[in-house]
Amino acid sequence: MKAIAVLGLGKVGTLAAELLNACGFEVTGYDAAAHPRDLPFRVQCIDVADYDALARALASADGVLSCLPYHLNTGVAKAAHTAGIHYFDLTEDVPTTKAIIELSKTSKGLMAPQCGLAPGFVGIVGASLISQFDDCRSCKMRVGALPQHPTGLMGYSFNWSPEGVVNEYLNDCEVIEDGQIKWVSAMEWLEKLFIGGTELEAFTTSGGLGTMCETYKDSVPNMDYKTMRYPGHVKLMNFFFHELLMRERHEEAGQILVNAKPPVDDDVVYVHVSAEGKISGRLFRREFVRAYYPIKIAGLERTAIAWTTASSVVAVIEMVRDGLLPRQGFLKQEDIPLEGFLRTRTGASYNAGQV
Repeated sequence: MKAIAVLGLGKVGTLAAELLNACGFEVTGYDAAAHPRDLPFRVQCIDVADYDALARALASADGVLSCLPYHLNTGVAKAAHTAGIHYFDLTEDVPTTKAIIELSKTSKGLMAPQCGLAPGFVGIVGASLISQFDDCRSCKMRVGALPQHPTGLMGYSFNWSPEGVVNEYLNDCEVIEDGQIKWVSAMEWLEKLFIGGTELEAFTTSGGLGTMCETYKDSVPNMDYKTMRYPGHVKLMNFFFHELLMRERHEEAGQILVNAKPPVDDDVVYVHVSAEGKISGRLFRREFVRAYYPIKIAGLERTAIAWTTASSVVAVIEMVRDGLLPRQGFLKQEDIPLEGFLRTRTGASYNAGQV
């Protein structure tokens, strides 16, 4: 795998393409609009909704990374399947992932969705903690991408795709409870926690576990994923979506939220993963707790959410190229070894997190 096509040159897509280029890949970036600054890789304009144009773009690639809105990923995955090349994306959308699982059954290359932060890195960490126990009774995964200096009652800034946020706030969430896979409502199961003295609330959101419930349904009786926000956020979002009926107007909801809470440069990504179980008959708790802040890459300051997301998928692509992961079929994030991930050129950035 040498030539990589990167679709969607927003903050995350552009950074992922730059990181891939720095790792020695031959990168071509594709976007619907011309990019405003010079980049160290080729850039071409393309309408990804035009299947023929997309197929032509992928004909000379060994792999494709989709950094597009989630609803476009199934079409890209089908084009990659037809071309017989590797496919990677950042989606948290459950139906999209199920469609890609079906494609992987007859794929010539590797189909690897959900390679971002959550799902993605958080699942790699969760699987690593679970593996430390003889008998694991629970695993809880929490991630929050937040402004460092929150303002207003909501305490939030939309540094991530508004489409993705609305999707995960409204869709049902898969969990394992008492050994049974269940679907529960989003923005429920509210809990309080602290990281470095900062109080946060966590609540259920969709898609963060990826395929982990199916993988661990017979071995880990309790598992869930929650999003972390500053206190009071989920009450306001429930009011916005449910009492004001914005759940019926997804696109408009996203526009309102971004207009009210635009992106900031000074953000922080909190990761809190814990597991409990027995080792040699004794009960233990293991935790992975980190705060990730903006860092400078290629001379530019990158937001925490941008570099943690881009670095996760690029590290996985590095591992596939280097023969450390399968090159055909479907890749589960929980099958990626954390130690190998952190030893890659790009994944090593995760070692810089503050406890």
